[in-house]
Amino acid sequence: DYNFHARFPTMKLLARRFEKDGGGDVDIVPEDNEDLWHLYNLIDTGDCVKCRSLRKVTLESTTGSTNSIKKMIMVQVRVKTVDFDIQAGELRISGQNEKESENIKMGAFHTIEIQLNHKMNLEKSCWDAVHLDRLEEAIEIAGKADVAAVVLQEGLAHICLITPNMTIVKQKIELTIPRKRKNGASNHDKSLERFYDQILTALQRIIRWDVVKAMILASPGFLKDELFKYIIKEAPLRGFKEIMDNRAKFVCCHVSSGFKHSLQEVFADKALVAKLSDTKALGETKLLEDFYEMLSNDPDRALYGPDLCVQAAEKDAIDVLMITDSQFRAQDLAVRKKHVALVERVKETNGEVKLFSSLHTSGEQLQKLTGVAAILRFPCPEIGEDSD
Repeated sequence: DYNFHARFPTMKLLARRFEKDGGGDVDIVPEDNEDLWHLYNLIDTGDCVKCRSLRKVTLESTTGSTNSIKKMIMVQVRVKTVDFDIQAGELRISGQNEKESENIKMGAFHTIEIQLNHKMNLEKSCWDAVHLDRLEEAIEIAGKADVAAVVLQEGLAHICLITPNMTIVKQKIELTIPRKRKNGASNHDKSLERFYDQILTALQRIIRWDVVKAMILASPGFLKDELFKYIIKEAPLRGFKEIMDNRAKFVCCHVSSGFKHSLQEVFADKALVAKLSDTKALGETKLLEDFYEMLSNDPDRALYGPDLCVQAAEKDAIDVLMITDSQFRAQDLAVRKKHVALVERVKETNGEVKLFSSLHTSGEQLQKLTGVAAILRFPCPEIGEDSD
């Protein structure tokens, strides 16, 4: 189960032994799921990971009988695959062992499940600019302002946790609400009350109020307002003191549906900007809005697609480059190097680079635009013409 830690933990960097664009290693301790997500984006095929891990080993008794047990051993694997399960909060790294011991042979395949609060070592043959940015973000404490949201419509609610790099649906609540009839309003109202009650119970169980900065209730019509009234009325009767103590954190917003993608509308709500001005998700949404506005009003100053963005960067034309983190998980090393070179070129010419999380709705939206887009300093109509 996803766990919101008290306060704002950051990944501990114990030691760093490398230079930019050179090989080397780091000793780190991941402390929460956000750190696992950073590691998922840091670890590439061909890297070397060293840490303690469980492995099934066979023990032989003096009588010759054998018994298999799981034992914690030190392993050093050359990475073949990296998998992250966002809901379970599990990061698995598979590869071949490079250090023989009595419990594991040289070259044996092994899968490590990275443990929170345990030291690990990550070695790369090359630490490029994007690796360094990701590492710095992982160990930076500022900006970890977390948000929770209930996006609902009649009979459907999604309870989400929004961290700097993830939007996680913690619970989906579905309940059939009978239509409101002239003589049967009571059935409708009772079902709606049951629906609100399930949401309130889920909030009490899921939300860590010492971490959450804002609690968003979003729906079409007046449903959000009715839910808020229900929460304020019922929470004290149920002894949910924390909810009452944090009632000022609730914000009601209008959206068109109760589905997760409606969060994009939430972050476009100007009433929310002041409360959430330092959250990464909001910043990404605002940038994407600016991009679409530029595409509509001044199309020669907005473009998307890796090749077009490279052309614009060569002309020193990029003011803001937007790129999803999934672009750097490309299996093809040449593709990754192309994206890294683009990022470095934009930074060298004093442009801004914004790395969008593919686990936010804004990142999903950018991914539909190839995952790479740019707002230009000046019009470059010839770039689009060249690509036709």
